[in-house]
Amino acid sequence: MIYRLLRSAIFLLDAEKAHRIAVNSLKFMPVGKNSGADGPLSTQVAGIDFPNPLGMAAGFDKDGEVPDALLGLGFGFAEVGSITPRPQEGNPRPRLFRLEEDQAVINRMGFNNGGGEAAAARLAKRLWRGGVVGINIGANKDSADRIADYAAMTNMMAPLASYLAVNISSPNTPGLRALQDEGALTALLDAVMGVRDMAAAMHGGHCPPVFLKVAPDLAPADIDAIARIAIDKKLGALIVSNTTVARPPLKSRHAGEAGGLSGEPLKDMALDRLRDFRKATGGQMPLVGVGGIATAEDAWQRIRAGASLVQLYSAMVYRGPGIAREITRGLEELMRRDGFASIAEAVGSE
Repeated sequence: MIYRLLRSAIFLLDAEKAHRIAVNSLKFMPVGKNSGADGPLSTQVAGIDFPNPLGMAAGFDKDGEVPDALLGLGFGFAEVGSITPRPQEGNPRPRLFRLEEDQAVINRMGFNNGGGEAAAARLAKRLWRGGVVGINIGANKDSADRIADYAAMTNMMAPLASYLAVNISSPNTPGLRALQDEGALTALLDAVMGVRDMAAAMHGGHCPPVFLKVAPDLAPADIDAIARIAIDKKLGALIVSNTTVARPPLKSRHAGEAGGLSGEPLKDMALDRLRDFRKATGGQMPLVGVGGIATAEDAWQRIRAGASLVQLYSAMVYRGPGIAREITRGLEELMRRDGFASIAEAVGSE
C-alpha cells in the first residue's frame, strides 16, 4: 500500500537514479544472521537448502551491496552481480527504461559494476550471516580472453558464493552470447569448473555448484546442445532465462529502445523456454525459472512447468519491496490447494 502511494513520485525520477535510491535505502534496513531453511516452502537444489524457492535475480544488486537486506524482505535467496574482474562503466546513459504501460523494463546497462576485488571484499564481510547468496559472474567488455575472465572471477568468488552463476546470456555485451555455442560453452565450463575445484582445495573444501544463465532467444538445436553439455558437466542448475532482444507488441514510447526486454511481455517466452529445457534435460537438471514472474500464480506455474526455483526483478519495480512476502504467502496457499506436501513434489507436475 505504501509503495503504491509513493510509486508515482518515484516514477518521476530517471529509472537508473530511482534504482540507485532503492539500493541505498536497503542499506539502512536492519539485518542479522539469516534463519535456516526449515519452513513449509523450504527446498533443496544442488545441495543447497533454500528457505523458499523465490529469489532476487541478478541485476538489482550488481555489486553485492545489499544481499542480506534482500533476504530480509522475504526472498529465499539473492543473486548478486553480474560482476566482472575489472570495474567498468557500462554503456552510455540513458540505458534503463520503464515501460509502464507494458509492466516491462528495457535495459542496456552493459555489466556496469565496481569490479571483482571491491565486491569480494564486501561479500567476505557478510559470510557470518549465512543465507543463500549466489554470485553472478561475467567478463569485461574489452577483454581479450573472456574465458580467462570467467576463470579469474571463479577463483575470486568461489569461496564466497552459495553458488556461482555463469552469465553468458546478456544481450548488452557484444559477442557474449556467442559463448552459448557448443564448443565455446564446453571450453568455458571446463575452465570455470577446473578453477572452482582448485579453489575448493585451497579454501577448506567449499565447492559451490555452478549455475548457467541462458538466453530465451535460442533455437531448438541450441537448447538441446546446452542441455546435453549441462548434464555432462554436472552443472548445479540452468537459469532460464535472461532478457530478450525480441520485441512483442508493446505500448510504451520506449518500445524501440535497444537492449534486453524483461517483465510481463517476456513471461510467455520464458515459460516456453523453461518447458523446452525441461524436455531437453529429461528432468535430470534443476531449472531456475525467470522472466515475467509477478504473482504467486506466475511462480507456481513456473514450478509446475519444471522450475525448482524462481526469480524476479522487474516486477519489484512495479509492485514494490513487499512482493517477496506476497508471493511466498501465495505459494503456500497454492501448494496446499493443489495437495502438494513440498515444493520439490510440485516441480514438473503439470
